[in-house]
Amino acid sequence: MRAPKTLIATAAALLVAAGCSGGSGSGGGGDTLYIGTVNPPASMNPINQADIGGQWAVRFAMDTLVDQPEPLKFIPKLAESITSTDNKVFTVKLHPGAKWSDGQPITANDVVFTLNLIANRDSLTSLGSNVSSLQGVDATGKLPKGQSKIPGLSATNDTTVVFSTKSPVDPNYIKELIGTKVVIVPEHVLGKIEPAKVDDSKFAQLPDVTSGPYKFSKYTANASIEYVANPGYYLGAPKIPSVIMKIMPAANLAGELQSGSILMNSGGGIGNVPFQDLKTVQAIQSVNTKVNPNIGFQTIQFNVKKFPDPRLRQGLAHAINRQQIVDELLRGNGEVVDGPYTSQSPYLNKDLKNLSYDPDLAKKLLTEAGWNFATKINFVVPTGNEIRERSADIMLQNFKAIGLNVVQTNYDFPTTLAKARAKDHDMVLMGLNFNVDPDVSTMYGTDGSFNLTGYSSPQSDRLLEAGKAEPEFAARQKIYNELQKLWQDELPVLTLYSDHSVAATSKSIAVGGVAPFWGGTVATIGQWAFEGAN
Repeated sequence: MRAPKTLIATAAALLVAAGCSGGSGSGGGGDTLYIGTVNPPASMNPINQADIGGQWAVRFAMDTLVDQPEPLKFIPKLAESITSTDNKVFTVKLHPGAKWSDGQPITANDVVFTLNLIANRDSLTSLGSNVSSLQGVDATGKLPKGQSKIPGLSATNDTTVVFSTKSPVDPNYIKELIGTKVVIVPEHVLGKIEPAKVDDSKFAQLPDVTSGPYKFSKYTANASIEYVANPGYYLGAPKIPSVIMKIMPAANLAGELQSGSILMNSGGGIGNVPFQDLKTVQAIQSVNTKVNPNIGFQTIQFNVKKFPDPRLRQGLAHAINRQQIVDELLRGNGEVVDGPYTSQSPYLNKDLKNLSYDPDLAKKLLTEAGWNFATKINFVVPTGNEIRERSADIMLQNFKAIGLNVVQTNYDFPTTLAKARAKDHDMVLMGLNFNVDPDVSTMYGTDGSFNLTGYSSPQSDRLLEAGKAEPEFAARQKIYNELQKLWQDELPVLTLYSDHSVAATSKSIAVGGVAPFWGGTVATIGQWAFEGAN
């Protein structure tokens, strides 16, 4: 597989169902766990895949320093602890028995190597913003040209790493953004490869030296990902010998659960059962089904070069009947969202009113801003997520109802991603799943790696930096309240809705399945087991 080099979104791609079938662990004692998922990984490179599909696939085979099973609750993984006495100098203590799948020990040098690789100016990575708080790197997480080592980052012994931030930060920010998001890679495999060539390496296509409970066995592009248990896993050999991820259209999930061809769906919004199939799945007696709110949401990313006046973007927003999408397409299983924080976020500014559906106001704002209603607007929609595709149809009707000349084009996920990154769109639909931590400089920052709009605001950049540097919750919340007001006024991104997630798990699985919080799902993969397993 050769993945695109611009890997910065979470969305679903419409793909053919996997060729593998049957063979479940139904009834207990099975050898293979079949999981249904909708979108394939945009990349298998652990440092260059911000899409949930890639993160989900890689996390079965590779570990982070810590995991976050519930919001702001952290548990050890490769690291036994991440501590600081001043919120500026942090010490990471590694698990002393951790080993790579080839038997080599996982050491502090691997952690130092990984962070330096991400910060290297020549590296292709989606994790720059995750390390941007560290001393010596710029706002994009990159070192100055010619430098290859982060100042203050060192391995003091085989199991201890020390690093410093530019200013005091909330320790939870470090634990989430670095601890749970940065997958550690092996220095002895990648250390001899030039940073600029890592993304083209064999390892980046399908890692063959891994740290997690499973090892990659085979990847059939757009069809399936196969894993075998890692018997030398430092936290104990997994009880399920093999896992097969079947990639399929969302419409196939209910039928595959019904037939037992899959035993669960994937988490993070990339394997969500369509709500029109929810009652069907809930009626399957061999499956436990839950509906959970989440922090993910859908957006329209405006190209601000096409719509330079905020009134144009405001007008487009007021033209959209978002509540209709929630009521009709989500069957009420969701919420209208304004800004990058859902009701699950402690940082949501509840004083802001939602942008209303008001066609008359929409036309007024567009007219005042001098918009020529005959101008063609290129509306790019990724395939694969049926509800999102149908929401685009509603929005297209809304736009045409006020006389706009909107032309919709649909592309698969990799193509949509490439177009979004190249700003080859006027409006593009994109699903996102950010962190519990409120820092979203990747999307709103002038140099953000996920800035698909071209938005650049000195005020926003200043507040984003202030928010990231503030260690106290109340003070941070005040900053992000101000940012949410600014973003709603300038509106480079219109958040549409947050759909709840459907977690369906076979009763033959005693331990495992999709947790309400995505981090809780990947945190326990190595412990999953069928009924009757020893």
